[in-house]
Amino acid sequence: MKLLKHNVLSSLLLLFYMATGWISAKAQAAPRQFDIETPSMRVFLPSDELSTGRAIVICPGGGYSHLATSHEGYDWAPFFNNKGIAVIVLRYRMPDGDPSIPVADAEAALKTVRDSADTWHLNPNDIGIMGFSAGGHLASYIATNAEPSIRPSFQILFYPVITMDKAYTHMGSHDNLLGEDANAELEYLYSSEKLVTDETPRAFIVHCNDDNLVSPVNSINYYSALHRRHVPASLHIYPTGGHGWGIRESFPHKEEMMHELSTWLGSFSAPAKDAIRVACIGNSITYGDRIDNRRHDSYPAVLGRLLGTGYNVKNFGICGCTLMNKGDHPYMGTWAWKAALTFNPDIVIIKLGTNDSKSFNWQHKADFKKDLQAMLDTLEALPSHPQIYLCYPSKAYLTGSRINDSIIADGIIPLIRQVARKNNLPVIDIYSAMDGKPKLFPDNVHPNEKGAAIIARTIYNVLKPHL
Repeated sequence: MKLLKHNVLSSLLLLFYMATGWISAKAQAAPRQFDIETPSMRVFLPSDELSTGRAIVICPGGGYSHLATSHEGYDWAPFFNNKGIAVIVLRYRMPDGDPSIPVADAEAALKTVRDSADTWHLNPNDIGIMGFSAGGHLASYIATNAEPSIRPSFQILFYPVITMDKAYTHMGSHDNLLGEDANAELEYLYSSEKLVTDETPRAFIVHCNDDNLVSPVNSINYYSALHRRHVPASLHIYPTGGHGWGIRESFPHKEEMMHELSTWLGSFSAPAKDAIRVACIGNSITYGDRIDNRRHDSYPAVLGRLLGTGYNVKNFGICGCTLMNKGDHPYMGTWAWKAALTFNPDIVIIKLGTNDSKSFNWQHKADFKKDLQAMLDTLEALPSHPQIYLCYPSKAYLTGSRINDSIIADGIIPLIRQVARKNNLPVIDIYSAMDGKPKLFPDNVHPNEKGAAIIARTIYNVLKPHL
């Protein structure tokens, strides 16, 4: 186990925070009533021969008033290091009623770890977060609410405070984080079970049935929210143990818990460190709308499995989007477009146009080629200089003033073909692949799981000769 000295890394992280404006000069000078005045972190690296590239940022608990950095922090390093996993223990600042303070520290820690991946021999695609009690609240909030570029790859939560709902929360954590007079709206915004999305990372959650400090209902409700969104999650509620045991030998179910955690850590893999980044840009069909488990069965998810861990495939689909900027929901005005650019992809797959066929959007058809070219120019200017593939929209089994298959076939596809020729770009003919398969389209527009698999296979067959 290699320990990077606390004072050196503290200084580095503090400089990073100062450079990004997350610690002002005033905040540095004025001592707080709580015991953490400046953020810092201590890094424990596994030996080179054991290293897997995986890392975990640990947020100790302490009710947002102090930090239990030993049994909920540093003492975990040998366990994880022996599995080839790096450990980063974060000493985050206390909120004193300002929740943005610990959130900023946790986000900065994750960013610092990813930015240091080459130096510390880590896989930036395999950085998780772990939290205990109030630290579990911080970890779960980051997992559900952080920007895609910061969001951890997985989360491990020990007897976490999840909700700020006064009926179930830990009131000490609630009051220290939000203030005693926090209103229901603010409580909702910091209740992690309310923030779960399809993109929330997988979770391992442990609690005790006899925890009288933080009700196990926190973990149960969070697991239920994850389950509803098809997020892989493992929940373990032990009959006894109370609260705050961490890695202490006194926890009566420690051996069982450590075995369960080890098994879970070995149950999933991440894209390789140098994985080729693939951005799937599109509308609701790319997103996987109407597919029950889109996380697993949308076409980008299936494509990712076909390509394997040497590729990092991201779904940047947004429902209802148009390619044209004068459309009712232009893709280039969405968060997904910004996130796709931040992803700096090596390969881009663009599948847009279906919603442009609506009569109120198609009236702007003169802009279609211009807007598509603008999208291509922006992508080609990225540092990665990605290979771009243009897809014809899928067959739609509808005509009329809404989505109109005749406009897709006779208007949109010819324009995409022209732009592809001008830019010497390969075209993927999804339209033909989905033609004659109405049974795969329950609502006549969105393919089901089998249809999404055909789209993925069609794209894969075009990519494969160039991989």
